[in-house]
Amino acid sequence: MRSHARNPILLGLLSAILLDLPFPIAGPMSPWRAIFAWIALVPLLYGLLAQSNVEAPRYLRRSALVGYACGILWYALNSYWIYDTMYQYGHVPPPGAVGILILYSLVLGLYFGLFGFLIALSRKAFRTNIAPLLLAPFFWAAIEFAASRITSVPWDQLGYSQVDNFLLTHLAPVTGVYGISFVLIAGNALFAAALLARSLHLRLRIGVGACLFAILLQLGSFTPPKPSAASAYAVMLQPNLDVGVENIWLGPEWDENVSWIMEQSQRTCTPAYAGMPTADAKLLTPECSKNVPPPGLIAWPEAPSSFISDDPRTIAMMRTVATTAHAPMIVGMFGHDATGTYNSGVVTAPDGSSLGRYDKIHLVPFGEYIPYRNVFFFAHKLTQQIVDLQRGKDRLFARNGAQVFVNISDDGWYGDTSAPWQHLNMARMRAIENRRWIVRDTNNGVTTSIDPYGRVTLSAPRHMQTSLVARYGYNDELTFYTRFGDLFAMLCGIITLAVAGNAMRLVASQSSPKRQVS
Repeated sequence: MRSHARNPILLGLLSAILLDLPFPIAGPMSPWRAIFAWIALVPLLYGLLAQSNVEAPRYLRRSALVGYACGILWYALNSYWIYDTMYQYGHVPPPGAVGILILYSLVLGLYFGLFGFLIALSRKAFRTNIAPLLLAPFFWAAIEFAASRITSVPWDQLGYSQVDNFLLTHLAPVTGVYGISFVLIAGNALFAAALLARSLHLRLRIGVGACLFAILLQLGSFTPPKPSAASAYAVMLQPNLDVGVENIWLGPEWDENVSWIMEQSQRTCTPAYAGMPTADAKLLTPECSKNVPPPGLIAWPEAPSSFISDDPRTIAMMRTVATTAHAPMIVGMFGHDATGTYNSGVVTAPDGSSLGRYDKIHLVPFGEYIPYRNVFFFAHKLTQQIVDLQRGKDRLFARNGAQVFVNISDDGWYGDTSAPWQHLNMARMRAIENRRWIVRDTNNGVTTSIDPYGRVTLSAPRHMQTSLVARYGYNDELTFYTRFGDLFAMLCGIITLAVAGNAMRLVASQSSPKRQVS
């Protein structure tokens, strides 16, 4: 690594590759791969702070470019599924699909560029490697928070890599996923400090400490807590509809699909996997008990169906299913009103009355809307086959009394890429942050029940028309994160802004000519 210090861009690209390893790539990730999160950014930090780079001309600009190159490559590797989605389902020609992936990476890679600039700025201002290494966790958490607010694409933040680490995820109910990212960057900074130390003795001491720090915290991947109590069961329908065709149910086709929904909604047990639906998992067939109480919930996912919120047939279907099963029903569909079209979940009570509609807040860029229309002015022609939806506004669900979360999703757009598994891990983190069960119903998988510690309890086979009966529980306790939200990330942002302002002042004073004193 020392021999490449004079070319820090290569080290930045190495970090991008390493940073892709602790996330799902084409299927569920083995917990041991999470260890890469502790060292992935070491090459980048070392390259930014190596003396040869610090002494090179245009140090700040050079460091920002190094971080930017790292970010571009990482987003392209981590979100390669964008190409498949645009090409296969958005009917975007291959050059356009590649262009969208590149533009996506170029825009979001700027956050890594900002990280590289801040590391270099603090090194130049305070004239020591200690300051930027101590500040790196604050910078990273603040930038992740900024990404979630400015571009609204908080995809695969570093902390998600530890969703199976039951020790480290104890931070999430207090700090959210940002606190986990903070600790991981602190570990990377320790390893970088070991490489940057001038004496072999100090290098060994810091390196051993960094190894112990990472290994002890990573042991949480192998120490799961006790099973969570469950008091109800949900019936989750997985229709496995083809997202590549327009599903308009006419006459007999409508009757056939509604009949299937009615039949599946009255099931009390189904074959399921214990945990993730991996290739080597065994499908369990439980014994169905008699005299089972009605389900706590029936769910139909986001899927390319003919259900529309203001369609009398849809309303009648939901009323019939809910009253027959004596259970509330949540159905994913297009929500229509005077303000526009939404990706919605419509809720019907056991007595058939309407309880309301939730409109999706975080939409998929280029899949459900075109972000920054003035910048991507050409994207409207490229994405003519993609619906352009409006954003919902209601949130703060647990704080407003939600005792269980329901996640209805259509991951069919992603195929067998990394995205369904990345998406699942983000849902698991929401369960951990709020200590809530999540009933997750999808069009083609992963349909599952997630406990308050983020564990996948039961799951349905993927790419099959089926249903899943899974147990879940209710919880009305509010975590610190539920009450106060992203307070930790905001504090990191405030510290970052204060440090950056002070560092810029110091750098300016260092570069200004000294006054002559007579």
